[in-house]
Amino acid sequence: MYTADDVFALARRRHNTKRTYLLINPLQAKHIPVRPSLAVGMMSCLGDRIAEKAPGASLVIGFAETATAVAAFAAERLGPGCGYIHTTREPLPAGGDRIGFLEEHSHAAEHELYCGFIGERIAGASAVVFVDDEISTGKTLINAVTRLRERFPALREKQTVAASLISRLSPRDEERLSCAGIESVSLVMMPWEDLTEAAERFEISDPVDCTGDGTVPSANTIAFRSPLPDPRLGVDIGVYLRFCRDEAAFLAPALLKMADDGEEILVLGTEECMLPALVLGLEMEKSGAMIKCHAATRSPIGVCAAPGYPITSGYRLRSMYDSGRTAYIYDLAPYSLAAVVTDARPGNAAGRADLKRALEAAGCRRVVFIEGGCDVQHL
Repeated sequence: MYTADDVFALARRRHNTKRTYLLINPLQAKHIPVRPSLAVGMMSCLGDRIAEKAPGASLVIGFAETATAVAAFAAERLGPGCGYIHTTREPLPAGGDRIGFLEEHSHAAEHELYCGFIGERIAGASAVVFVDDEISTGKTLINAVTRLRERFPALREKQTVAASLISRLSPRDEERLSCAGIESVSLVMMPWEDLTEAAERFEISDPVDCTGDGTVPSANTIAFRSPLPDPRLGVDIGVYLRFCRDEAAFLAPALLKMADDGEEILVLGTEECMLPALVLGLEMEKSGAMIKCHAATRSPIGVCAAPGYPITSGYRLRSMYDSGRTAYIYDLAPYSLAAVVTDARPGNAAGRADLKRALEAAGCRRVVFIEGGCDVQHL
């Protein structure tokens, strides 16, 4: 159903000597905008593949930041009671039981995974599924599974599945996963190759620095009626999606009225918080409106105008989650309305200001922030 042409474009990383290239999925709603129905359709299709491989799976673990929504929509295909949790690079509650592991080639290598939820679910799970957008060698996956088996020996007796939108595993890597007791399933298989030279042929420039001068432009801010469930701590996927869909149905009519008829609307997630934006975008798309979704990211990617290169513009920001950290937004357009869906705490005015400046610099005429974090003062 999907081919490499559908899910693969090559970009060049900035300031990463471990792996200088990045695979961009045009349908993933992460780095570049796409209609939400196309993104969700692809993610659900991966879930169907997982259900064929491991029909009894009841625990799905997604990898941050790019696969948080992928894993959630895949988990939905396993049933509403399926447990869902994703790794995080954000702080977990103090004193909480967690494990850490490395994604060795990443710009942000350290992941943490909250163990309390997994401990509750592991005994009753016949299969555990790990979901990423891309698997190249399987090293990150083996790192994670090894740490979890040390913490939860019962996992050694469970069917363990590595699922991805793209698999570039070589026969040797497949064998290494198999020897580790890990099966694999993907939407698209691509031969592994070192894409360094191909990426380095692109002459890239840096994203525009949009960090502010101390002034904070005003922003229209609304909130979910209740705090978003936190998939960093684990959720039943049915409960999580039902909450997001109910809130989307509540918010969509008012947001659609803010936009000009017949013009495109952007629904933007923030870093790990991708799924609520996609759910809202999908609800708004039902009305016939032209909706695009993607997300701010921690990935530093070069900008290039060459034909076929996926990242043609970009802005450098302070993160909405930590003003001392850099985030980016790519391939913006002059939307009638940009609705930013976030679970970041509301205290970071600098990150919000930078993102608003970037959206306005790209020609977005109205910007609204929709907050869902646990610290929000709900309306």
